[in-house]
Amino acid sequence: MYAIIATGGKQYKVEEGSVLFIEKLEAEVDATVTFDKVLAVSADDAMTFGAPYVEGATVTAKVVKHGKGEKIRIIKHKAKKGYRKRQGHRQPFTQVSIEKITL
Repeated sequence: MYAIIATGGKQYKVEEGSVLFIEKLEAEVDATVTFDKVLAVSADDAMTFGAPYVEGATVTAKVVKHGKGEKIRIIKHKAKKGYRKRQGHRQPFTQVSIEKITL
């Protein structure tokens, strides 16, 4: 059984027991989070698609940890003008463990 959920402007395919990194959530570590924006659910051989979301379907997950991703370096320059700008960014994330998919 798997489901496709939408969170943080992205879509993820999740199964029970899977661990994934998503955009940062405002939740404490070891807290339970419920995702109700379920786009599709596959149970046995039947697929259920929502328009846009599946009615009554939820995915329950447990927050494992928060952190920051790899550093991305941004470099801008303009040729023959002496303009150079260097910047870096680390995107915050939340690691969650999927516990239950309900239909």
